[in-house]
Amino acid sequence: MKTTNIMIVGVGGQGTLLASRVLGHLLLEAGYDVKMSEVHGMSQRGGSVVTYVRFGEKVYSPIVCQGEADFILSFEKLEAARYLSCLAPNGLILTNSQEISPMPVITGAAEYPHEILDDIQKLGARIDAFDALDLAQKAGSSKCVNIVLLGRLSTYFDLDENAWLDALRSVVAPKFLDMNIKAFQLGRSSRL
Repeated sequence: MKTTNIMIVGVGGQGTLLASRVLGHLLLEAGYDVKMSEVHGMSQRGGSVVTYVRFGEKVYSPIVCQGEADFILSFEKLEAARYLSCLAPNGLILTNSQEISPMPVITGAAEYPHEILDDIQKLGARIDAFDALDLAQKAGSSKCVNIVLLGRLSTYFDLDENAWLDALRSVVAPKFLDMNIKAFQLGRSSRL
């Protein structure tokens, strides 16, 4: 069985680490060998955050190298561009279409590249982009973008929806569970 490589990328505070914990729990429960690694960067100041999740029959390293990511789950479209070199030839970028301005844009030193997804597609990358923020707000909080994205990601896996929901129940705090289940289901149904 081939090892599957997933990168979860975003900006500090978006919940990339929670998403990786849910995904890791799901895959372990499904019987896979799972390795995860987190790179925080300047996450507390809105900097880039990346988490690697690798799973298969036997996985030896948690790191996803350039050209190896089967999936890049991006919480913001500029982050998708930042990690494009990591995408495998037949890989998929699944991204929130939201724009979060990095510090150079905020200070006026640079402009946000609004057409970045079109530019990525012109390079031949497969992209599934959608407004996860809108669905998160419908679920009850803009902080649920991470779980909306997991819902959409679940449609690319041959794992039962109940297994995903069980992983949420195991990882998400009880007081936020109903909202996160709704977010997951909105993300999942947005593609089905």
